[in-house]
Amino acid sequence: MTDIAETTLAARFPRFRMRHILDHTILIAGSLFMLVPLLVVLQTTTVPDVEMLKNGPQLVIGDQLDDNFKKAMFKASGFSGENTGMSMLYNSLILGLGFAFGKIVIGMMAAYALVYFRLRFATLAFWLIFTTLLLPLEVRILPSYEVAQKLGLLNTYTGLIVPLIASATATFFFRQFFRSVPEELVEAARIDGAGPVKFFVDILMPLSQTMIAAMFIIMFVYGWNQYLWPTMITTDENMYTLVRGIKQLTQDMEGTNIPEFGRANMLALIAILPPVAVVIFFQSWFVKGLTESDK
Repeated sequence: MTDIAETTLAARFPRFRMRHILDHTILIAGSLFMLVPLLVVLQTTTVPDVEMLKNGPQLVIGDQLDDNFKKAMFKASGFSGENTGMSMLYNSLILGLGFAFGKIVIGMMAAYALVYFRLRFATLAFWLIFTTLLLPLEVRILPSYEVAQKLGLLNTYTGLIVPLIASATATFFFRQFFRSVPEELVEAARIDGAGPVKFFVDILMPLSQTMIAAMFIIMFVYGWNQYLWPTMITTDENMYTLVRGIKQLTQDMEGTNIPEFGRANMLALIAILPPVAVVIFFQSWFVKGLTESDK
């Protein structure tokens, strides 16, 4: 009976091994390393800007959280007096969603043509597209800006989204995904009389749901965090995004003006929430889209 009782207790309460303790310690330390800066930002939203400017971040919780939230979301700023946190949040959402949907649509169409159409130079075209990954935005930003300017796309959502909408990353992932679709499925669709458009819409798109979700997360976060391109393409304050607006609030050091640290940091925390929500909502699909190979 004693041996049975000890076995039962051991099953209910497994012994902690040093390896498990070390693993959990590393995970907790890594989590704290990522969370502590956010907690510092949160603390700075609770103290007056003057105190923040004189003493820097401290371990003191103030009473300015509600005031900074109201100023961040509803107080107008800039020369026009119409640039609020709500308008910048709206512009950032337009930019993030436009990047995500546009890059997914173009990536899927390009990958579909490369995989299922018998193009003579399909492989060469793919590698030309893939090599654009070696050219960051900073390398091609001046010609892109010049083209957008000549087309009259400055201070427009079209100018924010369209010039950067082509994506070699989405094309690559969708190409690999389409190549793993069984050939028998393609032959069955052809026998049933499905044309290229019907096959794409009725078969490939439903099969690609997990990959679409994975690409949506990547492209939405990429578009949401854009700073350099919106800074160049928009001069109208009504078109400012959150990332652009936060930078503007912390640059005011002329005369007797004090940088609005509390308001800027509150906007920074608000700017984190939509990407986090997208990642949490699509997390399971994101993992499946990048790892699942069975169709």
